[in-house]
Amino acid sequence: MSDNMFSNINYLKKSLDTSWIRNNVYSNNIANVDTPGYKRKRVEFENMLQKVLNKEGKMSINSIDPIIVEDNTTSSFRIDGNNVDPEVEMVELAKNQIKYNSLINQVSYEFKMLKTVINSK
Repeated sequence: MSDNMFSNINYLKKSLDTSWIRNNVYSNNIANVDTPGYKRKRVEFENMLQKVLNKEGKMSINSIDPIIVEDNTTSSFRIDGNNVDPEVEMVELAKNQIKYNSLINQVSYEFKMLKTVINSK
């Protein structure tokens, strides 16, 4: 029963953790904008989460973690091999911050609903 009761919170927690990691990855990309040969990093998580939500296989939310991957698909527009575009990273960082704040609001709402249920008994 408690598994079902807290399942939304577990999903939100995992999403918040991923958003926090993403924030660090984007910040690190920006910090290395002038590092020769540096390849931007990105975080993969949503595809794995979608599989859990679709109940594909025997995966659970606790069995998946975000993965940091080096982005070698983006061609470098610089001679030194660095493929970080600071403008793109800043936009991604801003989008991630908005998503993080939205997730915090959702967690707050979930706890408010739990508090309402507990106080009504």
